[in-house]
Amino acid sequence: MMTKDLQKSVQLVWDYHQLGHKLAPADVIWVLGSHDLRVAERAAELFNANMATTIVMSGGLGNFTQGIFDKPEADLLAHRAIELGVPLTNILVENKSTNTGENVAFTRKLLKNKRMTLDSVIAVQKPYMERRTYATIRAQWPMIKVQVTSPKLSFEHYCTSEIPEEKVISIMIGDLQRIIEYPKKGFMIKQAVPHQVLDAMQRLITAGYDSHLLP
Repeated sequence: MMTKDLQKSVQLVWDYHQLGHKLAPADVIWVLGSHDLRVAERAAELFNANMATTIVMSGGLGNFTQGIFDKPEADLLAHRAIELGVPLTNILVENKSTNTGENVAFTRKLLKNKRMTLDSVIAVQKPYMERRTYATIRAQWPMIKVQVTSPKLSFEHYCTSEIPEEKVISIMIGDLQRIIEYPKKGFMIKQAVPHQVLDAMQRLITAGYDSHLLP
């Protein structure tokens, strides 16, 4: 059973990853690749609230879906959105990207081919990938106005038998490490990380949540 100190550390990191953007209508709702189809449900919710008239589903087969999903992430995300009432004609699919950087590059190419010019997007991701997604888009598509959101779930309610607690913690620690390291490579904009979040990260790594760290 996890100690109270580790539970507090998990909550600190979980909260840091979320940006709490107050959303305004945008040109498109953009779902970036995911092994969690609940991001498509969040996108459908935004579509039905008239936040945009087009949804872009982006994602091929990545680290967490290669060998598990039988179709590209974007195809399954689109199918889920259609089940929830989003018309097929309002969905664009980019199903070749394998990471967040490719989500950006390949989506930009898709929109260019469709002769679509955007000023703003609402990016939809998992709760622990909001900040990483925002930082990546800001670095690689700096002229676009970006808001980020995710399924509105607490850490406890986010974890499932398919996406268990241990896996979620390890992934979000790995994503936090990338938020620190990737700006040095130009992959993301730099963001401040509070000392208490860094301390929480180290406690969780020491406790064994290290399977998603960079080599």
